[in-house]
Amino acid sequence: MNANDVPGGGRILVIDDDEGMAYTLTRMAEEEGHAAAAALTLAEGLERVRAGGWDVVFLDVRLPDGSGIEAIPAVQAVDAPPEIIIITGYGDKDGAKTALKSGVWDYIEKPARINALRLSLRRALQYRRQRRDAHATRAVDRGGIVGSSTRLQMCLTVMAHAAQSDASVLIMGATGTGKELFARAIHRNSDRADGPFVVVDCTSLPRQLTESILFGHRKGAFTGAERDSPGLVREADGGTLFLDEVGELPQPIQKTFLRVLQERRFRPVGAAEEVGSDFRLVSATNCDLDAAAESGEFRRDLLFRLRSVMIELPPLRERPRDIAEIARHRVEAARRAGDPGPKAVSEAFLAALGAYPWPGNVRELINAVDSALAMEPASPTLYPKHLPEYVRVHAIGGRAGGAPSAGVPPEAPPLGGGGRLPTLKAYRATAIETAEERYIAELMRRTGGDVEAAGRLSGLKRARLYQLLKKYEPGKPA
Repeated sequence: MNANDVPGGGRILVIDDDEGMAYTLTRMAEEEGHAAAAALTLAEGLERVRAGGWDVVFLDVRLPDGSGIEAIPAVQAVDAPPEIIIITGYGDKDGAKTALKSGVWDYIEKPARINALRLSLRRALQYRRQRRDAHATRAVDRGGIVGSSTRLQMCLTVMAHAAQSDASVLIMGATGTGKELFARAIHRNSDRADGPFVVVDCTSLPRQLTESILFGHRKGAFTGAERDSPGLVREADGGTLFLDEVGELPQPIQKTFLRVLQERRFRPVGAAEEVGSDFRLVSATNCDLDAAAESGEFRRDLLFRLRSVMIELPPLRERPRDIAEIARHRVEAARRAGDPGPKAVSEAFLAALGAYPWPGNVRELINAVDSALAMEPASPTLYPKHLPEYVRVHAIGGRAGGAPSAGVPPEAPPLGGGGRLPTLKAYRATAIETAEERYIAELMRRTGGDVEAAGRLSGLKRARLYQLLKKYEPGKPA
């Protein structure tokens, strides 16, 4: 049955080397009125995914030519990426956490009842339709958020949903990933957009004056209080209160703030009566608040109240397709502002940007582009020579080390002249090993052999990284 024969029919792809399971899932999808196809290898499945048009992909974890978990970013990298339902006969808590953190729809362990699979499929398609309808009816004001990668799109979707409620939002991410931009976008897309947006930098709050700064004070409440002050919480009345780096909120204030969140009332320092403030709370942090709560440095009950909605912003290295887009956007912004500097970017310039890991994330990238714009104002086009030296050296070092240029796949192993042609399976396995060996060598070169840094840069789990190191660099720890 074709998906077009049924109103609302979808296109379902099953990637599973178990022929029985693949048949069961495709048959179930067809009985639901959808078009379905199956791929028995990861390579074939990814080829079909890249062709586009799929609504849901059932993805096995252990496939003969690779890991379904590690293939999630490739599935999500296509235009209009499908919802992913992981199916596996090997239950793995870490694997499930990684998959769900990556934004997959569901994680189902085999053997699974057909009704559970059918229900998961129905809900994934329902969610997909609702999200498409919501996007069609409401345009989201991004502000300064630039990028089209799947990881960023997932964050924007959560942001758009969060903006439609008054629930507290916790934005997590490393320095420079754009946490305040997302906080402002939530405010700008909410019903409170006409109200104030008040920023509290928790890292700069003087401990002796924190209560006064947040909740205000009456004249004469303490030495230097020469007039009444409403406090930042009161100033956010009718709008949004943004607690930046909330993990640095002094412990004595955490208990007080918990009550303020519950009651929306507080007593200014030196006041006889309480006052109210109707604010919406958005918080941000670059630290692990769960670990802080575990160690007693942060109140667990406050953490629960802060994260009614969570948005985890990915580092720039995990959204490489956005690098060129951000760079072009920055150059165009300079042109619109009347900047006399360069107005175009070369492909070599973008390739150099793509070769750098950007530990400072978007903020560092923007600073590098700004530096390039100021380097030679008379030049109409930006070239790698205009970039800061540390970015250029990194790009040159990558080429010298034999790393392939951005977007260029590693060379496949030779097939031989008139000799015997290997089977596709054997040839594919050799090609994968060649690519893995080159990648691991370059990874360890760039990180100076630091296994922890290599894990962060590559996105590999510690166990998988050690496995590859043992295979390709016998001198490394197993």
